[in-house]
Amino acid sequence: MKRWSKSYWVLAVAASLLLLVDGLTPVGSAEKSDPQTAAPEAAGKAAVPPAPNEVKPKPADSPPPTNGPKPPSPASPDVKPKEGTKKEASPENGAKAQPIPPLPAEIIGRDGAPMVFVSAGDFTMGSDQGDEDERPVHRVSLDAFYVDKYEVTIARFGKFVTAIMSEPPWGFANQEAPTKRGDQPVRWVTWMEATAYCAWVGKRLPTEAEWEKAARGTDARTYPWGNDPPTSAQAVFALMDGAEASSAVGLREDGKSPYGAIDMAGNLYEWVADWYEEDFYHHSPPRNPRGPEKGGSKVQRGGSFTNAAYRLRASFRTKGEPTEHHPRVGFRCAQDAPAPK
Repeated sequence: MKRWSKSYWVLAVAASLLLLVDGLTPVGSAEKSDPQTAAPEAAGKAAVPPAPNEVKPKPADSPPPTNGPKPPSPASPDVKPKEGTKKEASPENGAKAQPIPPLPAEIIGRDGAPMVFVSAGDFTMGSDQGDEDERPVHRVSLDAFYVDKYEVTIARFGKFVTAIMSEPPWGFANQEAPTKRGDQPVRWVTWMEATAYCAWVGKRLPTEAEWEKAARGTDARTYPWGNDPPTSAQAVFALMDGAEASSAVGLREDGKSPYGAIDMAGNLYEWVADWYEEDFYHHSPPRNPRGPEKGGSKVQRGGSFTNAAYRLRASFRTKGEPTEHHPRVGFRCAQDAPAPK
């Protein structure tokens, strides 16, 4: 009886403990509640434990890293470009790069004279069929420039003479010359006077290389119009030396160069900027050559109204002293082409 009573109490205590444990709620588990009385936000939610290797996303309000500035959001409407900055064209912003417009083929210079455009690039200079000073044939690269379409006329040069009140060249002692013969190319002009006129109108004399390229283009032709010998429709040449032997400018359209310059063969020789050196082509720089640094004579190009076809070739070279007045020598001006923007 006594042993049984002890066992009975042991069993009773064990049963009580089991009931007590079953009624306890584990720490961290959801509280039991009546679905009809639970808060709306808690209804239907269940605790889902994270996967073993799952990386939990950072909260939206996480602070930025402390080792650098926070980059602006591409979608943010508050991000504005800095003042003074230019938005460049790119596929990302939908803009297209604008092509650079070409320079005009013809312009009007400050003196009112039309000028033709000579594009940048290489051309063949010199000739194996000419004199020793035309050799060797070589390639030259030039920047773009403009050159007068016609030789400078008596009328235009007369304005220069009046403006600077200098000693007029031959033909200007008679004040009627600039008006009655104003469309004739001015002659009896020294290299120094030609240089001064070009500077007065914001231009310069062309270099020897520029003159030759403007006359023959890039295909190494013999004359401005091509390789055929000259005719009277193309050039004023092989005439008797006399006061009326030169022709008014611009009357020989058939003889124009590939760039549209007229009278670059015949009519008058033309001064260029370079000093003359017979063997300069043997050491001439390949890009934008400007002739020797010094010398005693300046280069003349193009032939005159008294010369035969041989001297009308675009590669022919001759010379004269810079202070020399000559009845068969005139000039035209050139200027640099503006750089594309």
